[in-house]
Amino acid sequence: MEIFMNPDAWIALLTLTFLEIILGIDNIIFISIVTGKLPEEERKRATRIGLFLAMFMRIALLFGISLLVAMKAPFFSIDWGWFTAGFSGQAVVLFLGGLFLIYKSTKEISEKVDHKGEEEISLGKARTKSFSNVIAQILLIDLIFSVDSILTAVGMTNGVEGALYIMIIAVVISVAVMMLFAVPVGNFVNANPSIQILGLAFLILIGFMLLTESMHLSNAELWGQDVGVVPKGYLYFAIAFSLGVEFINMKMRKRSHS
Repeated sequence: MEIFMNPDAWIALLTLTFLEIILGIDNIIFISIVTGKLPEEERKRATRIGLFLAMFMRIALLFGISLLVAMKAPFFSIDWGWFTAGFSGQAVVLFLGGLFLIYKSTKEISEKVDHKGEEEISLGKARTKSFSNVIAQILLIDLIFSVDSILTAVGMTNGVEGALYIMIIAVVISVAVMMLFAVPVGNFVNANPSIQILGLAFLILIGFMLLTESMHLSNAELWGQDVGVVPKGYLYFAIAFSLGVEFINMKMRKRSHS
């Protein structure tokens, strides 16, 4: 293909693929927690089916990219004096996605701390329904993360010849990498309850980040102050630091039990 004779296309592809994989880490953590409710023999199948369907959903979103970009225009506004904002479709999607992450993660933490075992008992009664629910949740969370990453991809490939093809290839490669690592990461997370709680706490942070990003895109003002976006670098540093501390704690616990 002629587009790959252009060095800019290769740079865009490599950068975008790397970015998609990094952004996919959040997705893998969520998938590992959701599939952990299924019987062990069904987890790998649910992960692969969910990611495979999610790949086609992302590609479909790429073809509807002009619609997503057009969603930047505000279609309703709020002016309560102390709070003003002009919400676009893009901002609404991010806002609802953030609320979903906060609700779902808080609910999962509550179940694991206060009601552990209740869902596992009900699984035996409605295993087929649970499997389909897990697939639906994987697709929903992928849709939420896709909006943000696809809009980022548009900005990165803007002006590059064959941008759509580059984005599709990057999505296919990133999903293939996620399929490769989702199961071992999932097994590790499900085998370590403290990592599960930490992962859910990260998803709550990401949910709040999506809310602030939604407010930022809406040019929201709270008591006369602009609502700024949380830099992703801060978030990823906090996640990496917390994981590092937890791995040290796990090593110390293992040594004390040996």
